[in-house]
Amino acid sequence: MKKKSRKDAKAQRKIHISALRFCALAWVSFLGIDAAQQARTYGPALNVAILKDKSITESSGLVASRLTPGAYWTHNDSGDGPFIYAFNARGAPLGVFHVTGAKAVDWEDISIGPGPQYGQSYLYIGDIGDNDGIRSEIVVYRVAEPAISPATVKLTKKQPGTTEPAEAIRLRYPDGSHDAETLLVDPASGNIYIVTKVALVNPVVYEATAPFSGKTITMRRVGEIRVPSLFGGVITGGSVSPDGRRVALCDYFRGYELALPAKSTDFNDIWKQRMTDFDLGKRRQGEGIAYRLDGKALLATSEGKNAPLVQVALN
Repeated sequence: MKKKSRKDAKAQRKIHISALRFCALAWVSFLGIDAAQQARTYGPALNVAILKDKSITESSGLVASRLTPGAYWTHNDSGDGPFIYAFNARGAPLGVFHVTGAKAVDWEDISIGPGPQYGQSYLYIGDIGDNDGIRSEIVVYRVAEPAISPATVKLTKKQPGTTEPAEAIRLRYPDGSHDAETLLVDPASGNIYIVTKVALVNPVVYEATAPFSGKTITMRRVGEIRVPSLFGGVITGGSVSPDGRRVALCDYFRGYELALPAKSTDFNDIWKQRMTDFDLGKRRQGEGIAYRLDGKALLATSEGKNAPLVQVALN
């Protein structure tokens, strides 16, 4: 059988997403669900900016900078090189960096957390996509977060800056290959979490415990999430709040949140909690979500050029 081109695969994916969107709207209408009633935690979705860097064509992951308040990092989906893009809350570009020593097979999400050097923030980039379920191992690249300055604004994809050398954290699942688009990092422990993406069933959460050796690490299954959606586990992105007490997830249409019980100090208790959902507006293909640095709002992106930057604030 002739292998599908990336262009054909993308076209088919868009058809599937359109069909899912139509079914989702029909299902909500059938159940008589009022979207406003569903948004019990967050306010209305507002388009606060447009991503102005023309090189950002498939924003697939999103995270708030820890070094530069008000700045965000994103990356493209498969097909781009190992680049990360910085921008501000107005969508203006702040610089493009080539991740030294990294390869981009299918980058799907980005997170941030601690690392080897105390006090330094590290970006974690998840090369975790596996649509065909054939990867024997996946890779998370950990790299010191680059500093953003007036000089970096001039850095472009054609003339990018360079990061410090990235560390490749190689992971495998304990029960065979899985497709995944969600990478999370606990800001306290530095543990890595991968959430699988499978339609119509509950997504599964796998954990890799820090610190990480140079050998391939077999993750352990730590939980299963019940998503209040007709399509179940089609989770396309995630984020951990800066205080480590909440986890936000998204699919192509909506956002979801889990909160750690007030008395709990075990991050894995979060997977046992009931999920709330909220509207994320009209996104063409939503795959990136991130907490704002103050934890009082969530931002989301969409694939496509001139993609909107959507914000929902805590009620």
